[in-house]
Amino acid sequence: MATFNIALSGLTAASSALDITSNNIANADTTGFKSSQAEFGDVFSSSAVNLNTSTSGEGVQLISSAQQFTQGDITNTSSPLDMAISGNGFFTLDSPSGYVYTRNGEFTEDQNGNVTTATGQFLQVYPPLANGGFNTGALQNLNLNTAQSAPQATSTGVVTLNLPSDDTAPTAAPFDPTNPNTYSQSTSTTVYDSLGNSYPATFYFSQTATPGTWNVDMTVGGTQVGGAQTLTFNSAGTLTAPANGNVAFGGYTPADGATAMNMTFNFGDTTQYGTTFGVSSVTQNGYTTGQLSTVSVDATGVVSAVYTNGRSTDLGQLAIANFPNPQGLQQLTDTNWAQTFASGTVVQGTAGSAGFGTVQSSALESSNVDLTTELVNMITEQRAFQANAQVITTADQLSQTVIGIATNG
Repeated sequence: MATFNIALSGLTAASSALDITSNNIANADTTGFKSSQAEFGDVFSSSAVNLNTSTSGEGVQLISSAQQFTQGDITNTSSPLDMAISGNGFFTLDSPSGYVYTRNGEFTEDQNGNVTTATGQFLQVYPPLANGGFNTGALQNLNLNTAQSAPQATSTGVVTLNLPSDDTAPTAAPFDPTNPNTYSQSTSTTVYDSLGNSYPATFYFSQTATPGTWNVDMTVGGTQVGGAQTLTFNSAGTLTAPANGNVAFGGYTPADGATAMNMTFNFGDTTQYGTTFGVSSVTQNGYTTGQLSTVSVDATGVVSAVYTNGRSTDLGQLAIANFPNPQGLQQLTDTNWAQTFASGTVVQGTAGSAGFGTVQSSALESSNVDLTTELVNMITEQRAFQANAQVITTADQLSQTVIGIATNG
């Protein structure tokens, strides 16, 4: 009887739907997992369709297990290598079988400094260019093996302060940094040589016998560099000489073998007002050697190494992928997908650009499975299975009755 085959197709369909639902439920806590939905279609014989005859049909079949790429909830974590995409797109991974794509942003660092998934697939980024920006035409592994940030010797700086206009000339001469009677005011900062070693640098200011004219001396590590330089102020208290505000001090040769230091500081914003001596800021462009402190990832996917010396270096920009038809992607294990003919050719881009979502660091995207919906689906599928089983039982009883009539007759 056709009834048996029809009911059997219903049992198979209900079982397939239950398989999909159970897989969704099993992965309710899988990071980046996307649920699937069973889609069915009725079956009619080709002869009945061609003859345009009325028929009861031949049952049901599973057409597709359609993936649902809706956004999952984003939860915060404590690791900067945990990343979540808010919106469209996938992280690009390099695996032994080629490029694959994922929404699971649980990344770690391997022994070589490469950022990988738990199963060893390499996270891909666009490499940085020497003059800034990123080469979006190439992909490379994101690598954190940048143990140190090279130091930079101090060459320039800016000094902003006020010298009191009513100050008097020092009572002793010549200038001696160890004798406070030979200068009027002083302030200090730290400078660095080419090897990253630091030295205290002190500026000493001495009012001359000419109003509005000051001498400034500089010492590095207690050693005077060059001679006294002159600062001249007008009646409004602003600096007039040197005209550009730059003061070049004599060279200092470190004892550690570093390159000789020649430093120029700008005093253009220094004033001479009738108030007390006050330092607004003293800055310089040198810094010491830095160790890798942490990694930061901004909303556009730019990954930067942050060092203990306050410097940062761009390591790459995350290669975000998208597809014309994400539902056509082939599901792989470990929450990965592969490109197929149905998905269309991969479109590479950057986070935050048109058609691509943004990246959030120290965060993960949860599974988009709605447990309440899945439990209701499970009940519906169970009842469908039971109903089709009852059809088979009823058809069997009818068959037995027909057989009995035929036998008795």
